[in-house]
Amino acid sequence: MSTQAPVSLLQRLFKPGFYWSFLLIAGLLAETIALYYQYGLDYGPCVLCIHIRLWVVALILIALIGLVGQRCPLIQKGCHLLTFIVALGFAERSWRTLAIERNWIESSCTFDSGLPEWFAPDRWWPWMFEIWESCGYTPDMIGSLTMAELLAAAGVLFVPLALIGLIRSLRAV
Repeated sequence: MSTQAPVSLLQRLFKPGFYWSFLLIAGLLAETIALYYQYGLDYGPCVLCIHIRLWVVALILIALIGLVGQRCPLIQKGCHLLTFIVALGFAERSWRTLAIERNWIESSCTFDSGLPEWFAPDRWWPWMFEIWESCGYTPDMIGSLTMAELLAAAGVLFVPLALIGLIRSLRAV
């Protein structure tokens, strides 16, 4: 009986409708919180924060495609692969943000996004992707946990979740 419970939980968690809806809502919530901290509490984003926002927007778009194409196995496999890639990028940028904040690594951030000239979300949607500050500090959010700490924790949870989803989708016939 104990082996059936985790299996049924995994089956329910990774049903396309639930899984993609969960990721979509999580992504929208993350972007809403980021914008609230930016405009409501006046904590401007650094270049790494903008990179994290871009990974989250990619996740939102993938989740929408996964929801629309939930009956197509090829779309599901592709969306799971892309979600895993997004999870890795999100986790790396989140870890780097935390490492700079904690002085685990020496690094400096500029106001240059580092993105190619043809991909300029900071010019297309400056209200969402404009860099306001240099790296090194994120605000406290829950208790004494900073935004960087919570993002790093989310990355630690997101990578295995995405990997399990990818493996399950590749095993599906």
